[in-house]
Amino acid sequence: MTVPSTPDGSGDGVGVGARSERRPWPRRILAPLALAQFICSFAGSNMNVMIKDISKDLDTSVQGVQTAITLFLLVMAALMIPGGILTERYGRKRCLVIGLSVYGVGALLSAFAPGLGVLILGNSILEGIGTALLIPPVYILTTLLFTEVTDRARAFGAIMGMGGIGAAAGPLIGGLITSAISWRAAFVFQALVVALIIFLARHIRDPLPADPDCVFDTGGAVLSATGLVVLVTGILATDDNGWLALGLILAGAAFLAAFFRWVRAKERTGAQPLLPTGLFRNRTSNLGLVTQHIQWLMLMGVSFVVATYLQVVRGYEALGTGVIFSASTLGLLVSSLGAERFARRREQRSLIMAGFAVTVVGIGLLIAMAHGSPSAWTFVPGLLLIGLGLGLMLTPSVNVVQSSFDDDLQGEISGLSRSVSNLGSSVGTALAGTILVADPAVGPYAVALVVLAVIGLGGFAAATRLPKTPAPAHASGDARPQKPPQPPS
Repeated sequence: MTVPSTPDGSGDGVGVGARSERRPWPRRILAPLALAQFICSFAGSNMNVMIKDISKDLDTSVQGVQTAITLFLLVMAALMIPGGILTERYGRKRCLVIGLSVYGVGALLSAFAPGLGVLILGNSILEGIGTALLIPPVYILTTLLFTEVTDRARAFGAIMGMGGIGAAAGPLIGGLITSAISWRAAFVFQALVVALIIFLARHIRDPLPADPDCVFDTGGAVLSATGLVVLVTGILATDDNGWLALGLILAGAAFLAAFFRWVRAKERTGAQPLLPTGLFRNRTSNLGLVTQHIQWLMLMGVSFVVATYLQVVRGYEALGTGVIFSASTLGLLVSSLGAERFARRREQRSLIMAGFAVTVVGIGLLIAMAHGSPSAWTFVPGLLLIGLGLGLMLTPSVNVVQSSFDDDLQGEISGLSRSVSNLGSSVGTALAGTILVADPAVGPYAVALVVLAVIGLGGFAAATRLPKTPAPAHASGDARPQKPPQPPS
């Protein structure tokens, strides 16, 4: 059942009294949804400033901590598509709460980890699984409750703003906690925030009923997850063994090709695949997914490179590193708060293009000013521009993708969208780490930033191909026939 929307974005076409009886005010439920995105993004970046502390405490290497960070992002990417399908089968609210619970257990396990193995189990595996279950409901619920472009931009602006702030402020908050208490307390902080989200989520009601008849494509899930894991593992292995890395990358590509053949075979027999191939026939959505992937690749790649440089080369502690990163946090906050206003005044394509341009200029400024200068202030202008640029384009990219399909495909496209974004995060961290370990003669940190800037130019090129006014979902080629309307609950 499609939820009608009022002009104020409440997602309910009835009076105030009826609204309070049937469903909470959507702005009220936006708080736990935005916090959920915040804590998942925070988890992906706050460990960057704790690399030295964790490696010393757990008697491991910087590369071992990098592996834990990348695996967390990779597990999210690999399981996000299946997570999106499960929300349709078991219900968005249920999957949200289960995902939060699994995440909380992983955070507590990480807080008391005696070694790298337990840290990987808690942070990389359990928190990654929990995130894959809880993030798709966040975006599906937002899309269903806010149907007008500006209302949805406002909602996604809050969610993506909190996500971007979580990623950018992760080093600062993590640095403060680590310096004041311990790196372990940062994971306790995550568990406490998760408990708060579960408490706030009691107001959430599903606008659509669960579909227990929805078939889960186990074979497709295994093939897609295996392909993504092997592919990124190949990128990580580049600095150790070139031939092994090449073999893993080719194997990952083969698994993904097998996944698409599997999907087409199931569609020919009339069975329901993990993802309908029609999702990839929407040009606007495809270009939006490319921009999402590159945005998160740049965000996490720059975060990892700068955090590692500040600690390893400049010798900054966790707190000092986090304070420097507050410049990018400020930029993200400012541009995210203006998401609704920007959506009313500018086309989404223009916002995405401007975001990439500002971010690439920020990276260039970071390289030019910080190279060889002992002052920490030289990092501020570049990081501020990077934050402004990323905050400017994160929301419209999500809006472009989610708005390209009708309600019955929100589970699939949400899972695909988040998987592509988190794959970008894991590739960004893996790529940056690989360049740093390879230690090119001209300077590994500068080379890593230059590579990220070049990739950002590719994102700008993709954004220029977006239509000026994206076609509505019914005109852009739905991936499969509409389901019959659900009876009112």
